[in-house]
Amino acid sequence: MASLSRNTLLATGACVLVALVSYQVVTRVHAVSELRAETLRNALPDVAVIQAKPSPKTVTLTLPGNIDAWYQAPLFPQASGYLKMWYKDYGAEVKTGDVLAEINAPSLDAQYAQAKADLAEAQAKYNLAVVSANRWRAMGKSQAVSGQSVSVADANEKAGLAQMQAAEHKVDQFTALERFKTIVAPFDGVVTSRDINVGDYVSSGAGEHGSNGDASQLFTVSDMHKMRLFVSVPETFSYILRPGMTAEVSVPQFANRTFKADFLTIARGYDPNTRTAITEFTIENDKHELWPGTFASVKMTAPSTPGVFQIPTAALVFEEKGMQVAVLDANDVVHYHDIEVGRMADAETDVTSGVSPTDRIINNPPADLLEGQKVHVVQPAKGYDEEAEEIEG
Repeated sequence: MASLSRNTLLATGACVLVALVSYQVVTRVHAVSELRAETLRNALPDVAVIQAKPSPKTVTLTLPGNIDAWYQAPLFPQASGYLKMWYKDYGAEVKTGDVLAEINAPSLDAQYAQAKADLAEAQAKYNLAVVSANRWRAMGKSQAVSGQSVSVADANEKAGLAQMQAAEHKVDQFTALERFKTIVAPFDGVVTSRDINVGDYVSSGAGEHGSNGDASQLFTVSDMHKMRLFVSVPETFSYILRPGMTAEVSVPQFANRTFKADFLTIARGYDPNTRTAITEFTIENDKHELWPGTFASVKMTAPSTPGVFQIPTAALVFEEKGMQVAVLDANDVVHYHDIEVGRMADAETDVTSGVSPTDRIINNPPADLLEGQKVHVVQPAKGYDEEAEEIEG
């Protein structure tokens, strides 16, 4: 009986020992398998994938602009003298031909009087030359004088006529300058600047103010029934500008109001320093609510180009031969695709060809990623993409 109990105890211990050894073997095999799998996973680079999305149906762009008058004329004197009187001040509404100021120009008056006196003298000399020439021609018919004398008389008559005509033109010149003593409005508009005062000396043909302080520019008259809006549009967005396009304009003095601007024209060339093109819009301004020199915020909306997709700019691969993206196949193997890009921004880039909505595109691919390399796809932590977009914005 004691021998049977001892055998049973030995058998039970052997079973426990076998079970323990088996458990350790299985545990170690499983650990080795997990270690091998983890090692293989760590050998593959982790990547995050995105898919191209269709571009919005419309493109919206907001840019700063400058509002100017439809016509704006700085008025300079054509007659030198002292300002006798001005009649229109800042903000005055004027009509074509309204008198703005008068200039007292005694020197010009004296030259005008001299020109008229020279004309009278030239007319008297011409009349005498005509009488003399007629007499010589009459005597020439009777052979009383030589033909040479008649020819000299004819030449004197023609010279007198030329001198008289020159004197007439001189008088006409000073007559025109005399009219410039009165400064008038060139068109209907508003006086937006007055740069002179009574007694100022003004000099003809000058701009701004002279070094000795004499006032040269007199007034600025602006036609504000319609305004011109100038916007510098970046090169990458100039394709949206076309006839019939409109824009919403906001100005600081009217916080809760917008104005409609109609596309007029675009300079067919880019500024090499800013890579922008000057674009001109028009704004109706019958009530003169908008003034020249106003800063404007211009919102432009236009249909986008069909068949265009957007991807994060970080997904682009810059190669010498052009742009590429890294795309994964069904086995998570990398393949580089050539693409054509359109508008590029900090966050997103338009792709015109080379991608499809079903492509799994690697976002921000590692620089050492190779063609045909297998990768491990991971999901970014929740909120990472949104936070990254906020930082980029």
